[in-house]
Amino acid sequence: MSVRLTSFAAVCGTLVPVLVSAGEPISELSPVVITALAPTSPLTITTDPKDPRQPVPASDGADYLKTIPGFSAIRAGGSNGDPVLRGMFGSRLNILTNGGNMIGACPNRMDAPTAYISPETFDRLTVIKGPQSVQWGPGASAGTVLFEREPEQFSQPSSELGTRLNASLLTGSNGRFDKLVDTAVGNREGYARFVGNQSQADDYRDGDNHRVPSRWDKWNGDAALGWTPDADTLVELTAGKGNGDARYAGRGMDGAQFKRESLGLRFEKSGLGEVFDKLEGQVYYNYADHVMDNYSLRTPSTTGMMAGPMASAVERRTLGTRLKGTWHWNDLQLLAGVDAQTSQHRARSAMGVDTYKELPWDKDAELRNYGLFGELTWSLDDNDRLVSGARLDRASARDSRQTLGSGMSVVPNPTADQQRQASLPSGFVRWEHDLASLPATAYAGVGHVQRFPDYWELFSPTRGPSGSANAFAGLKPEKTTQLDVGLQYRHADLDAWASGYLGQVENFMLFDYQGNDTQARNVDARIWGGELGAAYNLTPRWKVDATLAYAWGENTTDHRPLPQMPPLDTRLGLTYARDNWSAAALWRLVAAQRRIDADAGNVVGKDYRQSPGFGVFSLNAAYRVNSHLKLSSGIDNLFGKAYAEHLNLAGNAGFGYPASDPQAVNEPGRTLWSKVEFSF
Repeated sequence: MSVRLTSFAAVCGTLVPVLVSAGEPISELSPVVITALAPTSPLTITTDPKDPRQPVPASDGADYLKTIPGFSAIRAGGSNGDPVLRGMFGSRLNILTNGGNMIGACPNRMDAPTAYISPETFDRLTVIKGPQSVQWGPGASAGTVLFEREPEQFSQPSSELGTRLNASLLTGSNGRFDKLVDTAVGNREGYARFVGNQSQADDYRDGDNHRVPSRWDKWNGDAALGWTPDADTLVELTAGKGNGDARYAGRGMDGAQFKRESLGLRFEKSGLGEVFDKLEGQVYYNYADHVMDNYSLRTPSTTGMMAGPMASAVERRTLGTRLKGTWHWNDLQLLAGVDAQTSQHRARSAMGVDTYKELPWDKDAELRNYGLFGELTWSLDDNDRLVSGARLDRASARDSRQTLGSGMSVVPNPTADQQRQASLPSGFVRWEHDLASLPATAYAGVGHVQRFPDYWELFSPTRGPSGSANAFAGLKPEKTTQLDVGLQYRHADLDAWASGYLGQVENFMLFDYQGNDTQARNVDARIWGGELGAAYNLTPRWKVDATLAYAWGENTTDHRPLPQMPPLDTRLGLTYARDNWSAAALWRLVAAQRRIDADAGNVVGKDYRQSPGFGVFSLNAAYRVNSHLKLSSGIDNLFGKAYAEHLNLAGNAGFGYPASDPQAVNEPGRTLWSKVEFSF
């Protein structure tokens, strides 16, 4: 009897793989709104981002990742936050879409990589926590996030065509309205797929009924052509475009344009032999054309540094490739390959409305990376596995800026046309043990990652270490060594898991804010924390679940807290499911954060105040009308709590927030939403 993995069923907010025999009908479980996600294997979480979730279904990748314990986001308004995992930010978190990097262009990460991701247009989300994989690119000391679209599979012969259609509509408070269409046509020899979405919202009101500038309007369209001459071969060509705008209560400019262009080609060939089993390759091109201004979505200020209309346009072109092979022996599996990436950054800016369009582009940076990697899984016996990996990267960056500063403060750039490069080794080893006395798996792993400074760390600060003119020459690569341990328990009525980490970071890249200046420098740091969760079936219909996440960091060079660390975050859920419907309650409790380092942080934000704790209570319900139609609805922040996340930009004076007393941007108050899903 053959068995296949067909889907992931939501059980108490925990995703559990559903296995059915090939050819047997699939019994539909009660539809459940996702409120928290649990590991599917040690340090790995896999889920379907199309599933409805609470809070209100995400408008971007960072918004979705916040449902996973250990994740948070730096907030600036309604959309396009910047994801943070275990207090780690930026290129410490490697984010890929269909195997490629969609890197933003804004020097202050207004267009973080997740700003170009609409989660519902992807089929699978995979998160690997910690430095426990080397096959997805350099850096990634905090973890790796993969948004992926699966190849289509049709059983019709070449003389016939099969079709499928998935669509959804979402409406909600504050003018929220989302539309999604995902359709495909094909047979056993190939397919064509199109997926498109549009999402929009107006400014929301917080728990005190104050309007928060936060509106957005964005769209994406992606197409794929696949050739599958046999069950072991895939060749797929992909292309996509997108655009949008968003305004931010916590920034001096808004995002007037988020233009995206993507191209990709991949191939897979399996069943090559008894040892060499599979060969995979891909090449991708991603282009971001981002415009920031203070006049498209707001009225320009008449005083201060941002007086009068102004705009800044930036673009980034990224070209990458990866080639990977899989080898199998009796007790061994080896994944090995090479990857490469190059990206070029250009900018132009000007005073006045759209006058920047008349100016030529200025190239300021060019970055390259070439990597060689291998991962080996060794089945020691029926209960023990040893997983290890090693990686070597050759990274380089060129400073193309001829001058530094702006206006009357322009000076020659001392590192103009200079190039710096480094060879950076990384690796990990992890032991996994299936307990004989319990249905549980324990694991322990040690990983080491050396990370080259990214674009934002090299080019965004106004000063470098020890007061140097810039950060390009003086900022050292970051070296993280981390221990990850954990336990997963899975039984008929109880799923429980716990993961912890302890790390030492040499040359941690820290930003110090001094008025309008930012200095990037290296410090040593110590980090530790963890996540735990459980889901228990009280009865066949009632289920409870709970998750907890905590991150702690210390700047051991200056004996101060590491800035931009999220506080203790707990989620408690209760679900009732019967037949074709379910109802659930979610109570999120967040502790106060007293450990801050004022005026220190990263390229996006800094610690500027301690934050109080808060609790938010939400409700949701879901109903499956039939096999083609599902309904879900929710009320977020039922009691209209006025609160703000700790990782938050201060409200901008251009929107009336006090400049002398920084105030956090509050989150939405009571929010109602409903979603309709169709599938044929």
